[in-house]
Amino acid sequence: MLAKLKPLDAEIEALEEAVDLEARFGRLAPEALVELAIHRFAGGIAAVSSFGADSAVLLDMIARVDRSLPIVFLETGKHFGETLDYRDRLVEDLGLTNLRIVRPLESALTEADPDGLLHRSDPDACCAIRKVEPMARGVEPFRAWFTGRKRFQSDTRRALPVFEAVGPRIRINPLAAWGTADLAAYMRAHDLRENPLVAYGYLSIGCFPCTEPARPGEDPRSGRWAGRAKTECGIHLSGLEQVLASA
Repeated sequence: MLAKLKPLDAEIEALEEAVDLEARFGRLAPEALVELAIHRFAGGIAAVSSFGADSAVLLDMIARVDRSLPIVFLETGKHFGETLDYRDRLVEDLGLTNLRIVRPLESALTEADPDGLLHRSDPDACCAIRKVEPMARGVEPFRAWFTGRKRFQSDTRRALPVFEAVGPRIRINPLAAWGTADLAAYMRAHDLRENPLVAYGYLSIGCFPCTEPARPGEDPRSGRWAGRAKTECGIHLSGLEQVLASA
């Protein structure tokens, strides 16, 4: 359908579709949302997962509907070793059969981050190379994709809808309304493996140079880019849409 529509027409159609889906289904339980979206966008939907603190919840819901659904993982080259090990173990636990690992372009790393230290001087540029551009390549083939974002995670996510348009595509956040108690209860009920870094206070887990344990009394993402104004890597912001458009 995307190829048949002019870019602007496709974007308008996606926006109207997202608004309609939010009005009709935005209050459904996450499990029902996952099943509905997988069937609605059959063959054209994926999930993006960081295999972080509570990634097992959404991945388990997906596995119960379709274990072959593509799961896109960004291998930034800066992950904790624990996260990579957890990824492989959780994929095996859930029987997921379509893990897609996307990496930064070697040419971009050679040009802009040859010593691997760009995160120290310009974390936004580092994320653009290691996350935003690879993410655009990872989701470009799909009509829609799932994320595990929740409203409680930070001030920037408090108004997060379940369905939102990203250019001509639809991004779906089935867990948007869930809180920590909901997530913990689901993890216990389904005996899901937890990222081992959670035990050390890492409640939001990204690349190791830019992630610290969450500070007591602050939101779960307080340990991400601590001491900087930065709160998002960019894969959920307008930069992704711009990269997709240019691609």
